[in-house]
Amino acid sequence: MSSLASPLRSHPLFPLSLSKRKPISTSSAKYLNVAPMLTPDSDHYGPSLRRGQPPTPFGTYGDDSDSDHCSSFDRSSFSRTFSVAALRVPVSDCSAIEDRLRGHLLNWPRVRNIARIPGDDIEPDIRNLLPNADGDGGQRLLSLARCPVSESDFQTEDLNPVLYRAKLAKEFNYRGFLKFRNLARISRPKKKKNAEGEGVRGNNRERKSDYTVVEVLGDEEEEDDDMSGLLGAGFRAGRWRGSTRLLLLDERHADRGFDDLPMAVKAVLKGGETPCKLPVPKLVRCQLTLFYNYWNMNEVLETLLPEGIVVPTGFETVGHIAHLNLSEEHLPYKNVIAQVVLDKNKPKIQTVVNKIDAIQTDYRTMELEVLAGNHSLVTTVTENGIKFQVDLDKVYWNSRLASERQRLVSCFASSDVVCDVFSGVGPITISAAKKVKYVYANDLNPSAVEYLVRNIVLNKMDRKIEVFNMDGRRFIKSLFSSQRSYPITKVVMNLPNDAAEFLAAFRGIFRSRSRADGCKLPQINVYGFSKAVDPEFDFHERINMALCETVVDIKIFRVRLVAPGKWMLCGSFTLPKSVAFAQESWE
Repeated sequence: MSSLASPLRSHPLFPLSLSKRKPISTSSAKYLNVAPMLTPDSDHYGPSLRRGQPPTPFGTYGDDSDSDHCSSFDRSSFSRTFSVAALRVPVSDCSAIEDRLRGHLLNWPRVRNIARIPGDDIEPDIRNLLPNADGDGGQRLLSLARCPVSESDFQTEDLNPVLYRAKLAKEFNYRGFLKFRNLARISRPKKKKNAEGEGVRGNNRERKSDYTVVEVLGDEEEEDDDMSGLLGAGFRAGRWRGSTRLLLLDERHADRGFDDLPMAVKAVLKGGETPCKLPVPKLVRCQLTLFYNYWNMNEVLETLLPEGIVVPTGFETVGHIAHLNLSEEHLPYKNVIAQVVLDKNKPKIQTVVNKIDAIQTDYRTMELEVLAGNHSLVTTVTENGIKFQVDLDKVYWNSRLASERQRLVSCFASSDVVCDVFSGVGPITISAAKKVKYVYANDLNPSAVEYLVRNIVLNKMDRKIEVFNMDGRRFIKSLFSSQRSYPITKVVMNLPNDAAEFLAAFRGIFRSRSRADGCKLPQINVYGFSKAVDPEFDFHERINMALCETVVDIKIFRVRLVAPGKWMLCGSFTLPKSVAFAQESWE
């Protein structure tokens, strides 16, 4: 089958003059966080947008009337239809036959091997009336057809209280009373009304039929007994001998005849040892349709983007916001990429933004552009069981540092007093306050301090945290020069771009005190970036230069690789006495 070219290739949004898609090496894919590309000539196994045929009866699927802000591409063009074979088997024998045919079933991602066709279920009371169900179903059917009233017409609710209690006494067992009259009314949840006023139970969740549909082709049988007048117009006794299911076979068997099928499938069709209520399971031809909601984000973007464009697959999640960092080649298609990210990550993601420029302000804020979803950048983030309110338009937040923050706080003791020089909205401050004795938190950004106070109150830590809004150097000098009731034992300086330069503020912080006072010197935890070949040595030298002192014992930890060849590091050391009691200091 020849590969299908996407109809979106000719869309005016996508120029066709781009170069062909180039193969990406494994090493570059690791840093670019991209999905491997598949050439159109690849021999795909399993579902693929390059295989199958668009269905004719479902041309209007995926118009997304609820999304009035997206008209960039047609979701119905992503529907693909595949021909498969299936075994129609009784519900009671479905599990046993599935185990016997485990290696011969479809086994496609997100597609169940057992398919339910609308109308293939029969109520248990009606099933008992069918021929070949329990042996006497035909006799009971005739008797019920002749007699207007039968034993099954008497319900438990029709009994008077005396007979009802006597009936319950006979049906009592270790589980209690069976079929208790009011039990269903008590345990059944109340119905909720949707916008149309119809009663629904619970939340409206996305059903499986929203992304896959199975239809039986040419499933017509001779009608042995016409019972449509008794059991309904849609009933055919020759076809329905009880509730059935479809076991979808491997796609290799889609167009094969009986002689070409594996022996295991032939054994089931011939009856074998399967105790079926039906005479023999039947082989049927089916049409499996996969809609837009079935395909994952990488497959959709690979089809949408022109050849030669690397498919972006990674983004940072901040609450309900997906934060993209698109390269220059992605900018002409940023709205389409954002809409696919939004579609494939609902309802968790409600807003998709892209960073326009690098962090250049003193407040560490980023200039963001909303590409899809609602325009609210205020969200709530839960990290290690702690809730933080964040406004990405005014403050800085990086969810990828969650593990590093947890590692740092785990090194603190319950008797420690922490000084967080660049606290932001409080991810380290509040996490430390739940463990240590007291925390002094500071940030230069007034908006960050505002959200820091909100998060402190939100997490009920206002008695253990004191907040400041000043420059980092001034904060260090004023905090250590004052006679605080809680002497500081830990200092955190999480400003990787400039934190090392603030170390000069620690020179002479104890010069007004006597060395005989026995004051405990704090441990400094400072963060920084390095692009050197030996990042640990480079960061060590920068710390020594900032302190104008040679610090021998520094533990340097590699936090993460933020870019190719650029490491984020954390250096931990005890402030030397020669620095703390120095008589001179520099601003």
